[in-house]
Amino acid sequence: MEEGTFPAPGSCEGTDDEFDVMNWDSREDCEVRQILDRVADKWSLLVIALLERRTLRFTELKREIDGISQRMLTQTLRHLERDGLVRRTVYPVVPPRVDYDLTPLGASLHSTIKALVTWTEEHQREIAVARTRYDRQAETDDLPASVAARA
Repeated sequence: MEEGTFPAPGSCEGTDDEFDVMNWDSREDCEVRQILDRVADKWSLLVIALLERRTLRFTELKREIDGISQRMLTQTLRHLERDGLVRRTVYPVVPPRVDYDLTPLGASLHSTIKALVTWTEEHQREIAVARTRYDRQAETDDLPASVAARA
């Protein structure tokens, strides 16, 4: 391959061995960016976390995920299945029974999600303090100078 070219359309790999976030983040057609957009959204994270425990049916997932619509859950499951993270099994019974479980690839992603959740739990107080500080500063910045001086 010629130096400075990418291996395939939509590929994010550069020709250097050094990691550079701009190799994938700045290009909308980058596959890594598209995959991260998919697996890092809140619904996908919740589905993967729930399916790590056990196989679930659609209605069980919907019941467990507060606030998700039927349409959004359907889309999320289809995307995760397309990406090879979730397996959909249809049983030929009346009424039809459909189960969802993680594939080995999906299970391997769960450890990364768990690390992210652990980090969030460990730092939630620091984040809350930073948010409070920021909100107070933003309120002060929004006040006219004469009012801010009295605050």
